[in-house]
Amino acid sequence: MNPELKSITDRITKRSLETRAAYLAKIEQMRGQGPVRGALSCSNLAHGFAACGEQDKQALKLTESANIGIINAYNDMLSAHQPLESYPALIKQAAHDVGCTAQVAGGVPAMCDGVTQGTAGMELSLFSRDIIAGATAIALSHNMFDGALCLGVCDKIVPGLLIGALSFGHLPVIFAPAGPMTSGLSNKEKAAVRQQFAEGKVGRDELLEAESAAYHGEGTCTFYGTANSNQMLMEVMGIHIPGAAFEPPGTEMRDTLTRAAAERLCKITALGNEYTPLANIVDEKCIVNAIVALLATGGSTNHSIHWIAIARAAGIIIDWQDFSELSAITPLVARVYPNGSADVNHFHAAGGTGYVIRTLLENGLLHEDVQTNWGPGLSRYSQEPQLNQGRLHYVPGVSESADQEVLRPADAPFSTEGGLSLLQGNLGRSVIKVSAVAPEHRFVEAPARVFDDQAELARAFEAGELEQDMIAVVRFQGPAANGMPELHKMTPYLGILQDRGFKVALVTDGRMSGASGKVPAAIHLTPEALVGGGIAKICNGDLLRLDAVKGELQCLVAESEWQHREAATRTSEESESGTGRELFAHMRRAVSDAESGAGVV
Repeated sequence: MNPELKSITDRITKRSLETRAAYLAKIEQMRGQGPVRGALSCSNLAHGFAACGEQDKQALKLTESANIGIINAYNDMLSAHQPLESYPALIKQAAHDVGCTAQVAGGVPAMCDGVTQGTAGMELSLFSRDIIAGATAIALSHNMFDGALCLGVCDKIVPGLLIGALSFGHLPVIFAPAGPMTSGLSNKEKAAVRQQFAEGKVGRDELLEAESAAYHGEGTCTFYGTANSNQMLMEVMGIHIPGAAFEPPGTEMRDTLTRAAAERLCKITALGNEYTPLANIVDEKCIVNAIVALLATGGSTNHSIHWIAIARAAGIIIDWQDFSELSAITPLVARVYPNGSADVNHFHAAGGTGYVIRTLLENGLLHEDVQTNWGPGLSRYSQEPQLNQGRLHYVPGVSESADQEVLRPADAPFSTEGGLSLLQGNLGRSVIKVSAVAPEHRFVEAPARVFDDQAELARAFEAGELEQDMIAVVRFQGPAANGMPELHKMTPYLGILQDRGFKVALVTDGRMSGASGKVPAAIHLTPEALVGGGIAKICNGDLLRLDAVKGELQCLVAESEWQHREAATRTSEESESGTGRELFAHMRRAVSDAESGAGVV
């Protein structure tokens, strides 16, 4: 065990003593005796199985076999969630085959940042996580279930499902994903066309054709963004069954993994001998394992917000200092776009999640002594699923990467550090992902150019006003201001300026994501502008310093002037209404800061 890993975990455990104990006490109180539905009144129970077939009604009356609640994020607009349409029937049959029952307990919304990017709808995205958490709790509140099977894949959906499920941590919970779409136009080629469009070198028809060739079928987008980072983290936390993360939809193996998830869930309820409640899986070591896996694979910066919220839902307190210190000891073992040219299908073929877990365990960088849905010990998740006459079985996973350009061992990595750092200074605290940023671009000292939204920056670029060294400051984009939308519409413009030889960086209280690329970006800056954070004091022309190596973010203004400078106020009220934003006003008023998980408290 790496001694720093142990030290950081011990610190988190000590910090969380009171909150974790309170969470576990709440869960113990909910645990009860046997199936919860056994305590329901006759009227309650009759309502709960009224629409079931006669066989299921008899099973539910006896309360001697498990009843599984399915929480489904299915819709057929989003490619990643469209395959979930067929899952409930598979799960119900699998449950019947082992003498149990399953019911669709509820559905949760699933919106796509790829569809809403740069639009008003994106301002609902972050808050959809807490809506999903609440919807999950509503579904499970009927107390009809001995376990829950959560079906979801993408950005806010998996964190929301997990936060909601942790409120019912006395139940075993397994997540079953849909897998990535097959490879289409490469992510690198797609990004090049986007940049050409921003420069006016190609038209909208060419851009749409490229985008359609990249996003062309059912399954998750193939770059290593938030959705696919979700799947990596579910695997290393032991919440999937082994090998479930990146098997494509529509294959025999994918259907078999889904059935196996249902069968396993039936075996680990309180009715059997392998009772494995979610609260026993998601502990301090499990959370640390998730962060290490995120860092080792160059995953989404969104999870520097989401996993803080998930941890808090389990009574565990983590912060960006923990992320930064873990990053310093975590080798980067994967190069998947945007941190490399490969997509997640190449990653999966090279060894995938099993290889990552194996090499990190072998180098003492993950906690092996954890509980998982597949049994005690994380090494179970280094195994590889195979089919033998239609039945699932497991063999030892690969011990060597099939492609050293995509996956490397932890003792010979692409980088000795994970690439996510904490930046601090008179502007506050922020994070930066440098795994896709060339070393020569990790220090930028340049004048500020201040914008109140990303559209304003785009207009300035198109007017030819940004041909210079600069640090773009995009403010009033925090959770309390407008729900903290992702700001990727700026990425092509800043990338063009960097390619033209200018020193360029971004500072924002908004979000980027796993698609963050080659331009250094200090993101999630806290305190945000709306509450008078340092970013609200920046003026055009102020000299800013972003140093990702030293972890510094400063406005280089004399301290006496800085202390007396007034914070700017937001001039636009556009985010207050339209596209449903008025319905989320109470959430903007109540939301915590980004380093506390940007949750509604």
